[in-house]
Amino acid sequence: MSNMFKLMTWFSMLCVTGSTLVLGRNNTAKDIFILAGQSNMAGRGGVNHGKWDGNIPPECKPKRSILRFTANLDWEVAREPLHVDIDIGKVCGVGPGMAFANEIIRSHRSRTGIIGLVPCAVGGTSINKWGKGSRLYDQLVKRANEALKDGGGTIRAILWFQGESDTVNKDDAETYKGKMVMLIEDLCLDLNLPSLPFIQVVLASGEGTITNIEMVRKAQMGIKMKNVKCVDAKGLPLNADNLHLTTMSEVKLGLKLAYAFLLSFSQFH
Repeated sequence: MSNMFKLMTWFSMLCVTGSTLVLGRNNTAKDIFILAGQSNMAGRGGVNHGKWDGNIPPECKPKRSILRFTANLDWEVAREPLHVDIDIGKVCGVGPGMAFANEIIRSHRSRTGIIGLVPCAVGGTSINKWGKGSRLYDQLVKRANEALKDGGGTIRAILWFQGESDTVNKDDAETYKGKMVMLIEDLCLDLNLPSLPFIQVVLASGEGTITNIEMVRKAQMGIKMKNVKCVDAKGLPLNADNLHLTTMSEVKLGLKLAYAFLLSFSQFH
């Protein structure tokens, strides 16, 4: 069956609910990317004083070839905010996911021509809350496995942006590297993907001291695993809170993540 026929069949399955195109559960082949970590991955671009401005840059516009796995475990056409039903109780805005997916599609390097994004990030979460056996860990693994059901795609990478909460306490900053390595190893084992690409964002900011922020940054860049690549967010403009990335910074980060994947991993998967 040709890719064009698959795409035409897939488009014919779409139904409209409100302004969102919903597929439900389907077995159309997808290149799946898991988005995990805390608030800067969940997206706070355009969020000020508890409100999102609704501004969606061209790089983040929805396409029928970019899907989102909802909290109800259904596929729908992705649109900002990607984490609206995942990072609940918070105001979500633009994150890096849509700019990433659009760039992968634009590169014509997707194996299937369809990108499946699986949002899992939750704001304000330390690395301890992501360890094996935790609620967030189990939720990520469950959502990843559900996204794969019925032969509906292949997980291509985990995109990870977390660590701001681990800059508050010196002990957490000092032990970050070991916990992060263990998390990567556990996820690869439990997802049965021993060489799963893991692209982590090196902090641009933090909730603690500059010393602790630099300690976590050093820990992140010091992880030397074959399947791990780093993308540095330092220098990207921040919102007025000096913690969260602006909308355009999230776009730039999404592009950086896409380039990292395309340059380092796409030829092997």
